[in-house]
Amino acid sequence: MSVRILEKEYMVACAPEERTELLDSAEYLNGRMREIRDSGKIVGLDRIAVMAALNLAHELITLRARETGTEQEVGHRLKTMRERVESPCRRDSSSNSSRSARCELCLTPVSCALV
Repeated sequence: MSVRILEKEYMVACAPEERTELLDSAEYLNGRMREIRDSGKIVGLDRIAVMAALNLAHELITLRARETGTEQEVGHRLKTMRERVESPCRRDSSSNSSRSARCELCLTPVSCALV
């Protein structure tokens, strides 16, 4: 299949089911390269392509790092919530009743069948 980037035609082998993604990628790359070219700071197709590749690689690395951080934060929150659900009450050691407990969140005395 053929894609056009900065007025140049490129032939690219592509599986039929990946055609749409390839065309979207080529269109996105073309836009990014046009932005770099139109800024006037970079001259030459090869330099424009390298700058576009560096910018895209930076974006990808940033997104991956953000995703990893989000996954870790969600994992921590889930662990905290699971711990709260699994042991919602703790025994009140000052009480003689085996059923006397305090809420883990606010320490209010509660009657809990789980203790």
